[in-house]
Amino acid sequence: MARQGSGAMLASSGLGFPPQNLARVVVWEWLNEHGRWRPYSAAVCHHIENVLKEDARGSVVLGQVDVQLAPYVIDLQSMHQFRQDTGTMRPVRRNFYDPSSAPGKGIVWEWENDNSSWTPYDMDICITIQNAYEKQHPWLDLSSLGFCYLIYFSSMSQMNRQTQRKRRLRRRMDLAYPLTMGSIPKSQSWPVGTSTGTPCSCPQCLLVNSTRAASNAILASQRRKLYPGAVRQSSTFAGAALWPAGTGTAAVAGGTTKGEGLRVPGGAFAPSQSVPGGVSLPGLNNLNRPGTQRGAGLGARATVPPGVPALPVKNLNGTGPVHPALAGMTGILMCAAGLPVCLTRAPKPILHPPPVSKSDIKPVPGVNGICRKTKKKHLKKSKTPEDVVRRYIQKVKNPPDEDCTICMERLVTSSGYEGVLSHRGIKPELVGKLGKCGHMYHLLCLLAMYNNGNKDGSLQCPTCKAIYGEKTGTQPPGKMEFHLIPHSLPGYTDSKTIRIVYDIPTGIQGPEHPNPGKKFTARGFPRHCYLPDNEKGRKVLKLLIVAWDRRLIFTIGTSNTTGESDTVVWNEIHHKTEFGSNLTGHGYPDPNYLDNVLAELLAQGVSEATLKD
Repeated sequence: MARQGSGAMLASSGLGFPPQNLARVVVWEWLNEHGRWRPYSAAVCHHIENVLKEDARGSVVLGQVDVQLAPYVIDLQSMHQFRQDTGTMRPVRRNFYDPSSAPGKGIVWEWENDNSSWTPYDMDICITIQNAYEKQHPWLDLSSLGFCYLIYFSSMSQMNRQTQRKRRLRRRMDLAYPLTMGSIPKSQSWPVGTSTGTPCSCPQCLLVNSTRAASNAILASQRRKLYPGAVRQSSTFAGAALWPAGTGTAAVAGGTTKGEGLRVPGGAFAPSQSVPGGVSLPGLNNLNRPGTQRGAGLGARATVPPGVPALPVKNLNGTGPVHPALAGMTGILMCAAGLPVCLTRAPKPILHPPPVSKSDIKPVPGVNGICRKTKKKHLKKSKTPEDVVRRYIQKVKNPPDEDCTICMERLVTSSGYEGVLSHRGIKPELVGKLGKCGHMYHLLCLLAMYNNGNKDGSLQCPTCKAIYGEKTGTQPPGKMEFHLIPHSLPGYTDSKTIRIVYDIPTGIQGPEHPNPGKKFTARGFPRHCYLPDNEKGRKVLKLLIVAWDRRLIFTIGTSNTTGESDTVVWNEIHHKTEFGSNLTGHGYPDPNYLDNVLAELLAQGVSEATLKD
């Protein structure tokens, strides 16, 4: 034990079950896509325990106690959480802790996330933090639990040891988790198994084993009804040792079925596994894989039997609405038929290149400098809105009898903004024609459109999007860096790579933004983007620099990804943020990207003619 006042270094040890004759705190947890068990709140755990007492094989509707969990249902027999609107299934478990620990006292430790809301720590981390807090340690190192964070109790902060970034943390009191006495029912403790070896706890195997547990219970029940007293216990499932090489197809009712997104071994089984009638069944009793350690997750995935096809399940991490449900239900059906199942994950995108030393970073040939900064916008006060409108239009004495596409009134009548907007010298019936495209509008309508825009001295035709003058945007202050790195993009193996780094800090919105005076957020910065170092790639870079100077790359709005408002978002000029793959659509190879982004820049008024000025 560390002395009072010294920091706490943790020994790596598990949280074993307490003796059977002692009271224990029950915490229900669910497995997220990162392989971490996340605790339900104490109120939800009390609700689950109450349902469990009435029907150990029933289902728990979580929305009855927490409206934010309305789509979720827990099936107690299969020990899975099911999301009704997407079909996503996740394993759950009933875990036990000492009554004197944090959950037994109703103590919750939380950290502040990027949305300025609070996220509870995993339960084992919460207990560890509370133990150190009670012993009055000034700091706590979480590296032995697999996290590169330091906890400082004096400042109530968490610091990332690699990035030095700090976040606030807090300790709050909540409802204590429920207590239980007596033995642990095997149907409710997870995972189930009789092997003396250490089970693999990688996310893949946890999903597989928990799914198999559910189907085995159903199958065993059906076999007992069909063959009472005649079924022998199957031998221990020993991983790849019982899986012979095969064709990857399984015989089902006289035909063959291939399971998409599944690893299905050949149809041979261990001879000792049998039921009356000579039908062979695979091992169903033991769900653990002996001899596989937690730290050998990659090795465990590699021990799939030879000859078994590897078909990835798309969106197994729950990002899609259909594939997780299909994968889970298919897994249950295949397990029920006695077929070992192994779900695989889709490959992850390669967002960044290999590490690059400073000496290998070079300026981009033909491009001046390596950095551009933007400051707050300064409006050109010399140009009034009337001056800007009159600069780009020609008056029309006899307008045609057609609609003004701004106010939707006829051009031969007064503007729809009559009485709403009035300016000296601009009568509501005056009509003008834009010089380049020839589209006609009420002058008062053009004036209203300009006043509702960026007021930067430019006009954009609402019909054909032709730009008059130099269009500028509402991008907040920030920095753009660009340089060469000695790596190649997919599809451009003969070229080096141009890396662009955008960095915009949080700040206060200006008069040109949606909510002047209100704080805006800047998520995901610095953002890294990539171009091939060839003639067209360098041209795109030069035009992007012009767009950056005109504040057109980013704007402040609502994120399409998170739904967050008042945050920095892309502004209709697409960038490639995925370096070594194209799984998200934001990477390479993409043979049409450079042409597409040139067209997007042109739509913003940034063309090759700009570079000649």
